[in-house]
Amino acid sequence: MSFPAQAEICSNSAEQIISQEHMFPEKKAPNDKVIITNLRNIIYKGNVFTAEFYCKFLSEDHKAGDRIQFNISEAIYTQEGTLLIPACSKLFARIIKIQKPKIFNKNARVYLKFDCLVLPQNTKISMSAKPFTKDGSLTEGPWMTTGKLAVSTIGLGVIGAGAGVGFSFIPNPAKIGTGLAVGIPVGCGVGLITGLITPGLKYHAKTGEKIRIILCDNLCLPKI
Repeated sequence: MSFPAQAEICSNSAEQIISQEHMFPEKKAPNDKVIITNLRNIIYKGNVFTAEFYCKFLSEDHKAGDRIQFNISEAIYTQEGTLLIPACSKLFARIIKIQKPKIFNKNARVYLKFDCLVLPQNTKISMSAKPFTKDGSLTEGPWMTTGKLAVSTIGLGVIGAGAGVGFSFIPNPAKIGTGLAVGIPVGCGVGLITGLITPGLKYHAKTGEKIRIILCDNLCLPKI
């Protein structure tokens, strides 16, 4: 088994590397390595784990500089069985930027910097992490965007159908079908275009909603 150079890990001659262990695999996580020494446990940067929103989050109610609390409800162990982060620990992140929704259906984006882990016994540990997403931001997923477009399309489609029927009702009932055939496509087309050129969605998260975060630097933890 190979380890990083002793000087890379140990800050003094009293610290010795005992073993190398591994986090449970997370999809596309660039690292799973954990170093166990006689003094501490070190989760290497690039490891990914899950955190939960402590309370409901609405992007329109926050601004850059606000601090957000997350929870770790389930203890985090290595595959080899070493306890790294106990259940009921807390994570704190600072909002560094909120990009508001833009036209052409561009959703809001929330950029966070995780900087503090608080263990159940109130031990505070500095850390550096961010959301594990393509650009490091939190944003509504494609299904929510698709739903918004569908509502806009269907809603104006119904209005178009009604308008078509109204125009065709003169008083020959045979013209109702023609009115529907014209009104529905027109209404749906207008609805789709309207949905595309309106601003995107704000970012909302429920209490307990989970996100994945990635360590930007090694996280050094005390023995538990």
